[in-house]
Amino acid sequence: MSPTQDIDSLKRMAALASVDYIRDGHVVGLGTGSTARYVIAVLGERVRAGLAIKGVPTSEETADLARRAGIPLLSYEEDWSIDVAIDGADQVDPQLNLIKGGGGALLREKIIAAAARQLIIVVDHTKRVPVLGNSFPLPVEVIPFGWPNTARRIEALGGKTVIRQRRGRIFTTESGHYILDLHEGHIEDPAALETQLNRIPGVVENGLFVGRTDLLIVGTPRGVEVQQAARQ
Repeated sequence: MSPTQDIDSLKRMAALASVDYIRDGHVVGLGTGSTARYVIAVLGERVRAGLAIKGVPTSEETADLARRAGIPLLSYEEDWSIDVAIDGADQVDPQLNLIKGGGGALLREKIIAAAARQLIIVVDHTKRVPVLGNSFPLPVEVIPFGWPNTARRIEALGGKTVIRQRRGRIFTTESGHYILDLHEGHIEDPAALETQLNRIPGVVENGLFVGRTDLLIVGTPRGVEVQQAARQ
């Protein structure tokens, strides 16, 4: 088995465990990314076996996957009451703070996470880190108007921003925004940085998810590990 296949099997293992928290009648927030694809596939199998749920997708890619899996979806315009949201993460620290946004859906993912009664994060063991940042840049979603000026304001907090591109063109989110990837080493205080970034005019949202995770499910070579958030 190749390393990639091995990581994929760990993601699927964690996805299988996460779906056990879904019950009949639940409204489920559906994340975006490689791990979320496994969650959607497994949920689709459960729906075909009789599980009655409705989903709220965080991207058009996810919506398309969910429809093909047979999962009924609520529209973006509805007033959701989301029971459980299941999503992946690019990094997870020991306090269950996250960096998300590698796939470009961080704004919608955070809206869904904030609306959900329970947020379950599903990852393989390589996504666990002692401190956020360093090897992975922090995505910051900004409006196109004046984005170089917004980038300078962001860099004043520390680090260097790089405008995200795909196929030689500036990447645009489904909401019509740009993403600046902030490279700044260790993020010692994620809560403070999340607040500071969102105070900058032109910043729509950033990829720090602080204090939002209720349950972390990790696929490891030793099996599935589950970590519950410590609440004050």
